[in-house]
Amino acid sequence: MPRTPWIVGVSGASGTPYAAAVLRALLDAGESVDLVVSRASRLTLLDETGISFRDAHWQADLREWLSRGADGKPDTFAVDIDAVRYWSAGDLAAGPSSGSYPTKGMLIVPASTASVAGVALGLSKDLLQRAASVTLKEDRKLVVAVRETPLNGQTLRHLVTLDDAGATVVPASPAFYAGATHIQDLVDFVAGRVLDAAGVPHRLYRRWQGELGGGAHRDG
Repeated sequence: MPRTPWIVGVSGASGTPYAAAVLRALLDAGESVDLVVSRASRLTLLDETGISFRDAHWQADLREWLSRGADGKPDTFAVDIDAVRYWSAGDLAAGPSSGSYPTKGMLIVPASTASVAGVALGLSKDLLQRAASVTLKEDRKLVVAVRETPLNGQTLRHLVTLDDAGATVVPASPAFYAGATHIQDLVDFVAGRVLDAAGVPHRLYRRWQGELGGGAHRDG
């Protein structure tokens, strides 16, 4: 069967553990992934994990990144990245830059206010923005996991523009009803909601069942 991937764009906002959780879950679900890591996100990844993401060594760097837990502990997860194809953010001739390149849609996680603005305004300054614009014009699913606070009026207007264009805006806001006991649980909740918006099945968090107290943790 022809390969039809999800594009995952990682922008420069804080929240690289969210991107790692989404990537792991997509691969666990048997999905193919086209990965775009912006230049700004490499600085964030280095700051949050100590990992330098390099074009020439992207497989080794990606494995190291995805194997870490949200707490930074190495070798927390076993990962298989055979289904990942990597595109440099500066490669505007890459597959995802064209509407004739088949994809299921795109997830921007985390989404910085700069990337939100670029996509809303149609700037296409790099491959991440161009791929998102293509996703919208081809009427494919675009999920934008915005991670910024507070949000000013300009960014809110950009988010409304994306919503009007057909994108789904998912604030990176973890919930606590699922019974989180670890930072990974909070990260997985946000990643799960991103995948819910994309229609990708997963088991990242306990879903609400209509019964109060299910997420409570009591001593004794």
